[in-house]
Parts: sequence; C-alpha cells; structure tokens
Amino acid sequence: MKQIAAIYKVEGLLSELSSEERQKQRQLTVKPLVDAFFAWVKQNQNTVLPKSETGKGFTYCLNQEKYLRVFLEDGNIPADNNAAEGSIRDFCIGKRNWHLIDTIDGAKTSAIIYSIAETAKANNLKPYNYFELLLTEIPKHMEDTNLDFLQDLLPCSEKLSLECKKTK
Repeated sequence: MKQIAAIYKVEGLLSELSSEERQKQRQLTVKPLVDAFFAWVKQNQNTVLPKSETGKGFTYCLNQEKYLRVFLEDGNIPADNNAAEGSIRDFCIGKRNWHLIDTIDGAKTSAIIYSIAETAKANNLKPYNYFELLLTEIPKHMEDTNLDFLQDLLPCSEKLSLECKKTK
C-alpha cells in the first residue's frame, strides 16, 4: 500500500503539467516507482496463498501489468479509471430502478443515453441543453446522405451553442 501511495503522491504533483511534460516526468519519477512495485510483487508472489485476497491481488497485478503501465507512455492517460467509474456510479446505484428496461433494445438505448449524458458532463456541457440541441438538430438532417453536420454537434465542438456550455 505504501508503494502505491507513493506512486499516487508523485502522480498528484504532476497534475498541473502539460500532457507532454507529464509524460516526461512520469518516465523520470513515476516509472521507477512502478518498476519497484512490480518487482516487489514478483518477488513476493510465492509468499502468499494464491487463493487469498492478497494472492488474488498479486495475480491480477501481474496479469494486467501491461495495461496498468499504459499511463506511463502518454501524459493524457490518467493513472487510474476513477473518473470513468465515478461517471457511471449514479447509473449503477440506480440500476434497481431500471426494471422497466427489460429488453436488449431497451438496455442498448439506456446505455446510449447515459453515454451521451456522461460525455456531455465530461465536456462541461449542460446535459439537458445538449440533448435538446441533438433532438432538435438531428431530425433536420434525416434525409441527408452527408453526415458532416455531426461534427458540429460533438461535445468538443467549438460551434456548440452557448446554451449547452456550463459557465465556469
């Protein structure tokens, strides 16, 4: 736990850097800590029972090592997926309330709606206003074969109306 805490502590100091500088600093400061952590796990893997919680954790770390290290190569990739997990937390907590979604199509539709809403939030948009824009603009283009208009409706588009954007 101390090794993981040290990784997060150093990673936290890099949060204000540009992605390029963060990647460079990760190589200099975080990578040695990650290397030491995995070396320690490998060294101690046989000292714990494989079926114990610690043994399962060690096995998981070693099986996922390649993926757990991805953040070291790109300054835009977060060190963990806490933001993604946080964005779906409300849905997971409310899933008992979704008993009316009893078909595959209903589940797919629900997943699309939640994805759009959470993407809007992640891009500092007002979800209600963003949905209103999508539901107003997309029907205007139902006969179009050219879908270039969709670029202007993406959450990251500079052309989105001010009504969709949150004021800071």
